[in-house]
Amino acid sequence: MKLYHHPLSGHAHRAILFASLLGVAHERVEVDLAAGAHKRPDFLKLNPFGQVPVLIDGDVVISDSNAILVYLARKAGPTHWLPEDAEGEAAVQRWLSVAAGELAYGPAAARLITVFGAAFDADEVIARSHRLLGLLEARLAESAWLAGSAPTIADIALYSYVARAPEGNVDLSAYPAVNDFLARIEALPGFVPFARTPVGLAA
Repeated sequence: MKLYHHPLSGHAHRAILFASLLGVAHERVEVDLAAGAHKRPDFLKLNPFGQVPVLIDGDVVISDSNAILVYLARKAGPTHWLPEDAEGEAAVQRWLSVAAGELAYGPAAARLITVFGAAFDADEVIARSHRLLGLLEARLAESAWLAGSAPTIADIALYSYVARAPEGNVDLSAYPAVNDFLARIEALPGFVPFARTPVGLAA
């Protein structure tokens, strides 16, 4: 397998993290976002949206980080990562939607301001982040994992941007259950950390 990524992309990190947790051998190819490599014709053939990550598995091309998580879970993972029963799979999908929605427009957007200079309203995205963190805190105060009694790809989808939320000036100190959750992910065999950037509260 070949995985196109950028080391500061949380979307790419979730794919790298899950592949590592599964022990899936893969070659990592760094895409130079600053140089616009993700907008060049050869990359756009892989992902017309011009985004990382992209996974190549033989003749199969999978773009979108959550799609990569689903693909790897079905292809190589124990079934607890993506349950096969209707209720379990629906629970995972619910949190994948959060990763693509509230997480992307909250902690991920806040971090984009400080790391990449994105033109978002900082107060707005930080407020969104704390609303999401409050919901996560309530869920994780009653369950070790987001979508069941064992870790799933839902947990992996949320980890990277929550863990680096302080880089976007989002303080995690008021969320003990969230911090315990991050520690549980980091204790999983095969865990690989997301690159730290000294900005925001992490400066």
